[in-house]
Amino acid sequence: MATGERESPSVFARLKRGLFMTHTELLAKMGSAVKATFEPDPAALDALEEGLLAADVGPATAAELVAAVKAEAGRRDAAEQDVVRRVLKAEITRRLSVTGPEVAGSAGLPRVILMVGVNGSGKTTTTAKLAARATASGKTVVLAAADTFRAAAVEQLEVWATRLQIPLVKHKAGSDPAAVVHDACAIALARKADLLFVDTAGRLHTKHNLMEELSKIRRVAARSVPGAPHEVLLVLDAVTGMNGIAQAREFTKTAGVTGLVLTKMDGTAKGGVILAIVRELTLPVRYVGVGETADDLLDFDAAAFAEALVDD
Repeated sequence: MATGERESPSVFARLKRGLFMTHTELLAKMGSAVKATFEPDPAALDALEEGLLAADVGPATAAELVAAVKAEAGRRDAAEQDVVRRVLKAEITRRLSVTGPEVAGSAGLPRVILMVGVNGSGKTTTTAKLAARATASGKTVVLAAADTFRAAAVEQLEVWATRLQIPLVKHKAGSDPAAVVHDACAIALARKADLLFVDTAGRLHTKHNLMEELSKIRRVAARSVPGAPHEVLLVLDAVTGMNGIAQAREFTKTAGVTGLVLTKMDGTAKGGVILAIVRELTLPVRYVGVGETADDLLDFDAAAFAEALVDD
């Protein structure tokens, strides 16, 4: 969906519910600043900055947003009642409207999508949800269980693959993840699949071996399917807040991340971290997770996100 294009009411309602904790915390701490119209006083501006910091937007972004509100409020007619919300929505939308190249697969060949991120971020669940969405839209899908060091991840994908009636490529526990990817690419090619989703290992991002492993997976995928991987999605748990930036930086450096997925937005009051991460990495957000079901993995829309976050 194009940024700024309004989502269907049911989707926007899910986004609004998913951001409820962040939205409530932000508005509660902003207090009188939301009602300020002409030249907000220092106390109101401090309250606004406090609310933004509580939402984990980061100190630099918070200071810039407050400065934008102060400058605009001082120029507007005092009759405007929503100057703070209007400025925040516009600024948040602009800052999150980052675009990145989406590499299309070659005709007749599968589009290979690597899913990366630390354990516990929701990476395996997100992989399965994206496969479910693609299947529902009529695409043919293959899943690769390349997190061979975590039996639970393989079992979780098996459950989804059985439910969705799509092939899952797996090897025995502890085997070479790149070998799984090699075989998965071969099967996806043989089946003329539209998409191959690869769930990768997610041990701590500071582990050198993990990053070497991801580099190897990329090389194997590229040798098997021209242009692969066509997308590398980094899955980040919004609950981790600013700690997600360190994860994102390491994975981006090694895995060639092309887009972000923010999960568990419904379980935190720190959903503003999305602004800090995008500021740091200049990577587009592709999806946000606001619940447990496949329908709760939403295409990211910067304008809708800003509205759900700031509007009363």
